Amino acid sequence: MSAQPDESQPSGLPAAIGAYLIWGFMPLYLILVAAVPPFEFVGWRIIWTLPICLVIVLFRKQMPDLLSAMSDVRSLKVLTASALLVGTNWLVYIWAIQNGHVYAASLGYYINPLVNVLLGTLVLGERLSRRQWLAVALAMCGIAVLAAGAVTTLWISLTLAFSFGTYGLLRKQVAVGSLPGLTIESAILLLPAAGVAWWYAASPAGSSFFVSPSLSLLIVLGGFVTAIPLLMFAVAARRMDYSTLGFTQFLAPTIVFVLGLTVFGEELKPAQAICFALIWCAVAIFAWDLLAQRRARLAAAG
Repeated sequence: MSAQPDESQPSGLPAAIGAYLIWGFMPLYLILVAAVPPFEFVGWRIIWTLPICLVIVLFRKQMPDLLSAMSDVRSLKVLTASALLVGTNWLVYIWAIQNGHVYAASLGYYINPLVNVLLGTLVLGERLSRRQWLAVALAMCGIAVLAAGAVTTLWISLTLAFSFGTYGLLRKQVAVGSLPGLTIESAILLLPAAGVAWWYAASPAGSSFFVSPSLSLLIVLGGFVTAIPLLMFAVAARRMDYSTLGFTQFLAPTIVFVLGLTVFGEELKPAQAICFALIWCAVAIFAWDLLAQRRARLAAAG
């Protein structure tokens, strides 16, 4: 995926905002499927994501890309690892929301861009600017405060941040687009997902999918809320400067934080408040640095 926008196409900003709005308001959808156990819901989410992705792949004429990736053994190995990571990410996120840990989920995705920067430095040998190092240091201070005062939810934030950060790092290692990649990942996870769905169906409580037509429809909707925002993100990434796209990423966890404060009524503990304040300072410095780098590149090109 190119980091440079395609100037011949319309702006990708509406698509980016649309994707992050869907991801941001995802907790409201999860309220509607709260009766479904998290593990079972992830299974159904995978099952219904695959056919939806295949339809979109056919519509966008990306089947050659999909088949090419499936014939590459190295790509399949990497996508197997990334599939396990994204499955873990989904499970932890859904469990956190359903169990009232909305702030912890929000914090995980505030930390995620900073984790990406850190992984890029440690694994890919990328260099950080002084402002980026300052942002990372502030984020680490926030995590330390959270570890001291709200250690019971720290694992949620760190698991979400590092699972998605490592997922992104692995996906950078293979030349597979977002949508074909998600299609292959869903296919890899299909068998265990079907096993999970069968296990719940065989249990005394039975499958959640057959409880009522409305709940079944909501479960199927999980495939759409997985595939559609990813497609919008892929469109935005081709049409926008990548630093600008990275800045819009903070829209989703901000919405989740506001939902935790209002809709979910979760108590904001002092350690969480201090941690959020430090993370927001880190995010501001991070965004400032991205914009400064972008201006420098434009000035050099002009």
